[in-house]
Formats: sequence, structure tokens, C-alpha cells
Amino acid sequence: MVATGAMTAPTAVRRVVIGDVGGHATALFAELVRLGADPGTGRLPADLQVVQLGDLVHRGPDSEQVVALVDGYLTHQPDQWTQLVGNHEMQYLRQPVFEWPERLHAHAIETMRRWWGSGQLAMAATVKSAGEVHLVTHAGVTAEFWETVLGSPRTAADAAEVLNSLAAQGSDDVFRAGVMLHGTADEGPVGPLWASAATELVPSWLHRPLPFSQVHGHSTVFDWARDRFRAAEPIRAVTSVDRSARHETTTLAGGRIIGVDPGHGRAPVHPWRGWPG
Repeated sequence: MVATGAMTAPTAVRRVVIGDVGGHATALFAELVRLGADPGTGRLPADLQVVQLGDLVHRGPDSEQVVALVDGYLTHQPDQWTQLVGNHEMQYLRQPVFEWPERLHAHAIETMRRWWGSGQLAMAATVKSAGEVHLVTHAGVTAEFWETVLGSPRTAADAAEVLNSLAAQGSDDVFRAGVMLHGTADEGPVGPLWASAATELVPSWLHRPLPFSQVHGHSTVFDWARDRFRAAEPIRAVTSVDRSARHETTTLAGGRIIGVDPGHGRAPVHPWRGWPG
């Protein structure tokens, strides 16, 4: 399932964001085929660009296969695949900050470290959909982080540029954890690898306009497994849920916050889709 062939620079017209994969190579490949990839070789169609927003690994049984599949795209179709880093990849790129029972094989770790060192593994990207440019990160950018760390950029492109620059510099700000890891915020605003959608990301924007819309994975305001909201009532009132795709959209002043983590566990979930789908 590894894409092969000569390197090309196709003109892509569809940009699709794929949420957390969680070690499920078959589920990822099936979604790519649904989007038009060749079912035999995995090669992406010329009109498709993929942004995968991190957490490729852990939970499912095929983390090494997922890394190999993505490495094929980054090697043979690099103009059509943008790979973002998640908190689970970061376990192998910096000092680990949480315990996880599964440890990847050395080759997969070396591959991800090669991506990180070469700049193929990014902190942020942008996607234009329906005439609007969205900031794409693993967990989302809170209002406090946007203001105090990023310096209040007015566009998604400017925010992505600052985030990628900070990550390249090794700034601790972008790697800072929050309530999901510690039960409370670290000193300073939670970063875009760790923000909890229900308790940190979306609440931070309830009372101030979004400068641009965002797409994130990592966590959700709606609990897919229990089919109920995990966020407070003010968020429920402005959030729509697409169960067939496992997408959630919170509409606020200035834009939208779109969550696309399908919630894969040890087994993949069905159905789910990339965004916008």
C-alpha cells in the first residue's frame, strides 16, 4: 500500500484534511481510495492534495504501516501530501511527556525523525474551502495562544507561518500541554498539539471574534462513542454534528472551528471521512 512512481508536481484542485489515523493503515488507505487513489498502487489522483493533521500512530495495530504509507507519499508525491505533527508523533521527536504502552519499531521512528529534520513534518498548514482560508493544526489554536504567543496574526497564512517558525526553532510554547495531560494548564497558554476542544480551544473563542476559521483533530466537543456532547451548553447551541463523516462544526463570530478527529480506538470506526469530504 505504499505509493510508488516518478516524482511529479500535479496541479491539485481538491484539498482534503484527514483527521487522526491512530495506527489504522487499512482505514486510511480505504479513505484515500474513496477520494480517488488507485486501489492497486495507492497513487493519488492529480487533482487531490491531502493534509493529514497528525496522530498517525498508536492505538491501532498498524502504526508502522501507516508511517510507511505516508512516507511513500512524501517521497513520490510530496506536492500532494502535507503532513502535520501530532502529540503522539512528538513522543519520538522530543523528550516524551506521557507514558504510552506501545513503542514503535526503530525504522518508523527514524522515518518520522527524518521528516521532522527535513521539514516534511509541519506544525501548521492552511486549506481553502468555500472561499475561506482555514488554519489547520493538530489540536487547534486557543485565543490566548493566538494573542500572547503568535502576536495576534489576522490571517490563517500568517498564523501558520509563525507556528512553523516557532516549531523549527524548538520553542517550548508550541509544545506546551494543558488539561488533557496534567488536569490543569501549564504555565502559559496550551499549545496547538494539546488543546482540548471541549474545555480549552472552543471556550477560549466564545467571547471574542475568530480572526479566521480553524480545522483541528486531537479531540472533539462531541463524544462519538457515547453519542452526546462533552462540551457545555453554550458550545452545544452553536455546534452542528455530521455523524456520517464524524465532523463537528462550531460556528462563532468571525468564523468556524471544525473538528475532524473520528475517534479511532484499538479498532477503526465506521463511517468516517476526510474534510470537507
